[in-house]
Amino acid sequence: MLKFVVRRVIEIIPILIIVSMLTFLFIHLIPGDPARLVAGKDATMEEVENVRHELGLDKPIVVQYVDYMKKLVTGDLGTSLTTSLPVIDMFKSRFMPSIYLTFLSMIWATIIGLLIGVVSAVFKNKWPDYLGMVTAVSGISLPGFWLGLLLIQLFSVQLGWLPTGGIDSFKSYILPSLTLGAGIMSMIARFTRSSLLETMQADFIRTSRAKGLAERTVIFGHALRNSLISVVTIAGLQFGFLLGGSVVVETVFSFPGMGRLLIDSISFRDYPVIQSAILLFAVEFIIVNLIVDILYKVLNPKIQLNS
Repeated sequence: MLKFVVRRVIEIIPILIIVSMLTFLFIHLIPGDPARLVAGKDATMEEVENVRHELGLDKPIVVQYVDYMKKLVTGDLGTSLTTSLPVIDMFKSRFMPSIYLTFLSMIWATIIGLLIGVVSAVFKNKWPDYLGMVTAVSGISLPGFWLGLLLIQLFSVQLGWLPTGGIDSFKSYILPSLTLGAGIMSMIARFTRSSLLETMQADFIRTSRAKGLAERTVIFGHALRNSLISVVTIAGLQFGFLLGGSVVVETVFSFPGMGRLLIDSISFRDYPVIQSAILLFAVEFIIVNLIVDILYKVLNPKIQLNS
């Protein structure tokens, strides 16, 4: 296990280098001149050129990338072009709200998704199954921005129970987490149902029933445990996507997280913030996949992790 983890950590390095190169290249292809935005729309060409020189944007793109990587290996994420604040300081106030939102969305989506999936499998082709799958299909089909606006209209505008956006208390996380987790809940429910139905046809399940074990023990003690491998796979992948997919939800709810920061930075062509944010999302995604691989071994000790 330890060798596997060490090998995977080492493999992260070339992946991150490739991600940083592609990100650096693509953001420089974004239309617009950050030097003009920093200098102001009324600035003269000379003033814009002075700003471009101060920011190092007049250097060849290869030189800019090398300078960026030199700072990155020392933990320096650079300085924001628009706020003149260190990027790492901007992340400190935005990172944890996004993490809390993601974890909250994943927790309720996993619990409800597993519950719907198990109930649908146990009551296959009966009304609980139909109700569960209709709920799952609805969660996948509804666009996040539309669902968010719908929840704001219902629970904030009409009922006045929850805030429309920002972060004032725990209540501020409820509507964004419901919006963000709806699609994940639906996918987990569908995967749990299909995986559990397949597992319940296996020989060891028939043997367990033949031994006189209670149906609850057969389902939760044997069938569900073996079905969780595929569920963990989809949940882990979706959790990684949640970290980056919160951009739309954070924008709808004016949520001060990493997603909203990334959108604002793209609008202002703030290269250092964009590069660092995307790199951070990539690191998070890789770590989540590593945790998923380790969970495979926990759920099924027979699985051999290549080390």
